[in-house]
Amino acid sequence: MKKLLVCGVLFASTTAIASSSEGYTDSVVTPSAKASVSQVGGFTGPSRGVVNTAAKALEAKDDTPAVLTGYIVESLGDEEYRFKDDSGEIVVEIENDDWHGIQATPEIKLTIIGEIDSDWSSTSLDVDVVRLAD
Repeated sequence: MKKLLVCGVLFASTTAIASSSEGYTDSVVTPSAKASVSQVGGFTGPSRGVVNTAAKALEAKDDTPAVLTGYIVESLGDEEYRFKDDSGEIVVEIENDDWHGIQATPEIKLTIIGEIDSDWSSTSLDVDVVRLAD
């Protein structure tokens, strides 16, 4: 009889706890639910450390962001090009799918966005975005 009474009390308390927390399930976010939530936002504006000339890009550290405006003057093969602006020249690497239909010539002014790729013997720019300059 005592066992039956204990089981009944445990069942009743478990049911009561479950029903009282039902209203709060919407506010509880599990780790798997957090992973599926898309976050949008960020900062757009001036920032430190972004290089904006070929000369500064050649002196910058690896993975430094760069936004350069100038001209691609020569293809070096294997998705590498010589880029020139008023300060000098730098080798840039532009993958074929990053052109997005832009047909560049040495006379077309471009803005390229990417990161500095620097190793012990050379520095280049790994380009993520190519667009026509304003």
